[in-house]
Amino acid sequence: MKVICVEDELAVGIEAARLISAVIRLKPDCNLGLATGTTPITTYNELVRMYEEEGLDFSLVSTFNLDEYIGLDADHPQSYAYFMAEHLLSKVNIKKENTHIPNGKTLRVDRTCSAYDKKIENSGGLDLQLLGIGRNGHIGFNEPGTKFVAETHKINLTEDTIKANSRFFEREEDVPRTAITIGMRSIMNARRILLIATGESKTDAVHALLCGEITPQVPASLLQLHPEMTVIVDRAALGGTSLPNSLFSDD
Repeated sequence: MKVICVEDELAVGIEAARLISAVIRLKPDCNLGLATGTTPITTYNELVRMYEEEGLDFSLVSTFNLDEYIGLDADHPQSYAYFMAEHLLSKVNIKKENTHIPNGKTLRVDRTCSAYDKKIENSGGLDLQLLGIGRNGHIGFNEPGTKFVAETHKINLTEDTIKANSRFFEREEDVPRTAITIGMRSIMNARRILLIATGESKTDAVHALLCGEITPQVPASLLQLHPEMTVIVDRAALGGTSLPNSLFSDD
């Protein structure tokens, strides 16, 4: 695991976009696993700038999003499909047929989940998976529990996650209580994982990720076992976490 600590949220986004753009340039037809939420917005803004000003080419790239709320149409302003279109996919030259997001309006959730796993597998797997981290240590919508779930699956969101996401909705009761999320197998099978975290509210989760025991109570802790794992944090998210110098990278 490599840890890159930068000054602030903007610097996290710029550094993350630099690593993602390197993957695209080295393998133009790469498969990217993408995340949503507040944290990756600066990363997507920088990727759009690179496309507009530096010619970063998305024409052969395929993307697979981590999750989607159950019950929301793709054009719902709070759906993750809408989020991705607003912040990245509609602003670069990626082909629509190469963008994949779980269908939140499916009537057959189990079939949709297994088909999504198969789609990732048939594509050759993920070259890079971008992740954020929840305050309770969740990644995607893999919430704390008694076991790691391997496959894409339906998840009941925890009260902590519902409360955290309520800032995007008019009322907390409007937040969907269930979602479809990629499981830990597809995440861990990615050739490279990039996790980003910003702000003091993520300090405990970052500490558990980097220094805690591996436990399904902190789903992100499983990432300690991945051979190509990079964590980019700002100083606020790292907080007072004491780490061995060998973890830090100047790359």
